[in-house]
Amino acid sequence: MPSDFSSPVSMADVRPPTPPSQPRRSIFANGDVPEPPTRGGGEGMDRRIKQSFWTPARIGMILGGLALVGLIGYALLSATGGPRLNVEQDRLTVATVESGPFQEYVTESGTVVPRTTVYLDAIEGGRVEEVFVREGVMVQAGQPLLRLSSNDLQLRLISADAQRIEQIDRLQETRFRMEQSALDLRQQLAQMDYDIRRLERQYDRHEELFEKALLSAEEFENTQDELEYVQRNRELTLAGYRSDSLRNAAQISQMQNNVTRMEANYEVIERILDNLTVRAPVTGFLTSLDAEIGELRGSGDRFGQIDVTDGFRVEARIDEFYINRVQRDQQAVTLPIGGQEYQMVATKVYPEVREGRFTVDLEFTGEAPPDIRRGQTIRFRLELGDLEEALLIPRGGFYQSTGGNAIFVLDDDGSTARLQPIRVGRQNDRHYEVLEGLTPGDRVIVNSYDTYGDTETLVLK
Repeated sequence: MPSDFSSPVSMADVRPPTPPSQPRRSIFANGDVPEPPTRGGGEGMDRRIKQSFWTPARIGMILGGLALVGLIGYALLSATGGPRLNVEQDRLTVATVESGPFQEYVTESGTVVPRTTVYLDAIEGGRVEEVFVREGVMVQAGQPLLRLSSNDLQLRLISADAQRIEQIDRLQETRFRMEQSALDLRQQLAQMDYDIRRLERQYDRHEELFEKALLSAEEFENTQDELEYVQRNRELTLAGYRSDSLRNAAQISQMQNNVTRMEANYEVIERILDNLTVRAPVTGFLTSLDAEIGELRGSGDRFGQIDVTDGFRVEARIDEFYINRVQRDQQAVTLPIGGQEYQMVATKVYPEVREGRFTVDLEFTGEAPPDIRRGQTIRFRLELGDLEEALLIPRGGFYQSTGGNAIFVLDDDGSTARLQPIRVGRQNDRHYEVLEGLTPGDRVIVNSYDTYGDTETLVLK
């Protein structure tokens, strides 16, 4: 028999003392037993115990039902293409997948600079005394631009000149002394030759007289000894003259070399002084000249620069991502300037990377834009590969939303679009190259998907 009691009770509770006259208890149709009348405080009588509605069995049944409903909803969503979103058709950008020629390039901007720039640096430091021209004018090669002064260089020039003159005087004095000595030696030799000839005649006469016994042996021997002495003395004098001549020649050569070095030193100082006048090294446009009268400038300081008007080049800074794909002689074309494009070529690629970019120099291969100026910005497309056939879709915001890994493709009737995985390869500023996931003729949505959330199907209205 069912009962609403949920806990056992004691025997004392179910058998309370009752008077003999109390009628017998009956059972209701629903199985409940009527409560006996209470006596006093109700002690010793049966009590109803209230049962909780949230039993474990009921909780399990409710959770199972919710899980079943979720499974059914997931199956329905899977069968209908996932989360759906209604969108206005006129707010979409729809493009058709096409097969066509693809040229990979990068669009960048560069700054126009002269092809040749010559800098004006101070060879020697000094005080600015005069400034002959100002920037913004054409100058000719050799034209004075400014003049410096240096007291130290002036003193060095005076000292070098004094040393040079002193060495020249010493050389001249030595030469004079050598010439005087040579003259004295020639006079001595002349006297000796005279004495030898005189003694030789006297010797011949005395020899004849001695043979005839008309002259004593002593006189004859005296004449012979005197002749031999003069002859010997002449030989010694000539030997000494030759030795002195060699020594004097070496001394003269050394002194001449010293004079030559001093004159060269003097000329160098003269050129340094001449360099205090800064002149234009080339003919060109003086774009800058920073010099004020009275200021002191050191050696190596830069006063300005001259742009040679033989052409211009474009200096561009390109993202380091392309550093291995940019090489010399690669072609580039400017974006329209005055309605016309101009061809360029990369002439120099600098390998150094700064702040995530590297530098490339480009020059115009044909006609340059008219009235081009230093500092002008030019946008251009630098080719990164050859022209090839590829499957293409236009660039759009979908790439930033999906990373190029998926795109919405319209159904044949154009009423819905489903998100479909794809693989994108190369790109330029107009197209993406599609490697997988699409075929020619597919219509795709290329605008941004940022407002679509996790939607997998778009319903076009």
